[in-house]
Amino acid sequence: MSAPVIMHVDMDAFYASVEMARDPRLRDVPMFVGGAGRGVVLSANYPARVFGISAGMPTTRARRLCPQVQVVPPDFDHYQAVSTAVEDIFCALTDRVEMVSVDEAFIDVTSALRRLGGDPVAVGETLRAQVGDEQRIPCSVGIGPSKFIAKLASSAAKPDGLRRVEPDDVISFLHPLPVEAIWGVGEVTAGKLRQLGLASVRDLANTPRATLQRALGDHQGGMLFDLAWGRDERSVLAREPAEHSVGSQETFRRDTDDPEVVATEILRMAERTASRMRAQRMVGRVVTLSVRFADFTTITRTGTLRAPTDTTREIHAEAMRLFGKLHLQRARIRRVGVRVERLVPKQETYLQPALDEPERGWEQAESAVDALVLRFGPAAVQRARLTRQRACA
Repeated sequence: MSAPVIMHVDMDAFYASVEMARDPRLRDVPMFVGGAGRGVVLSANYPARVFGISAGMPTTRARRLCPQVQVVPPDFDHYQAVSTAVEDIFCALTDRVEMVSVDEAFIDVTSALRRLGGDPVAVGETLRAQVGDEQRIPCSVGIGPSKFIAKLASSAAKPDGLRRVEPDDVISFLHPLPVEAIWGVGEVTAGKLRQLGLASVRDLANTPRATLQRALGDHQGGMLFDLAWGRDERSVLAREPAEHSVGSQETFRRDTDDPEVVATEILRMAERTASRMRAQRMVGRVVTLSVRFADFTTITRTGTLRAPTDTTREIHAEAMRLFGKLHLQRARIRRVGVRVERLVPKQETYLQPALDEPERGWEQAESAVDALVLRFGPAAVQRARLTRQRACA
């Protein structure tokens, strides 16, 4: 039986990265997301970290460390929207996705690996490329035979990298690390371990389990001993959705009332959604368009197709029909999204071909595009309309 293949994805400096995607001028200057007066630093970019600014630090201290630092107030609605869009990318790989927080997830690709090409590193790099291409934020990916090792591997990959730890390399990767690298070892526990002369994971592994249990208690001592040998039986706790659906949404860099710009992004969202459906081998009939306006008011419209589909052309056509029915008069739009709901496995549906339908058509063309994108990245093949400069954050 082959070892599990678990990915841990960590969006680097998430809040700061999202703000830098929205305003690229912030990339090369020290900045953090947080309160301008009282409060704490929620996320700092790497130029700010050079000055010693870090998450959780009082903003007054951060300003003293770097008087010229740019302070951006948090926009949690936007961060959640980006997180949801990134989660949709993960769910296109497999349904075994555990979102730990808005910027962190575990993904179990064990059963999906053959369908995804068989190479975990290639899958991880494609995932990183998709997050970067669609949301313009970096992420670090760790790959290992357990959640514990995958998380340590993503930490080793920071910033904006990938690290895989093979099952045979777990001990050589793990044992040189300090004891603080282990889950559950905070400042207090690390102090107790160092009092026992235990500074590295190797020291911990070479200490009898009973000794650790006497010093730290049966549960914690036993757990740390197992983790020191790379033993972690926890599974990825995927949420079971009440109703299977796949969607994509994007926030514009600036609110827009240009119908051509909006239509282009609806096409982009339809293409992403259809691609993710095909990756999961699912089809659906119910298309939902969501539009968020500049005042944060959100409306949704839903339509039902004649037959289940996973093609961009049909999903986009229905989304545009729904958009046209809104009869908007130059309303300024902040975000658009396209979702297909009530999905069913493609092999369980029968699609009646039209009499004039060619033997090979859109379905085969889009499957070929999916294969190229999986191998060469999101920019390998694109519709001409989508190659123009993006208007989204």
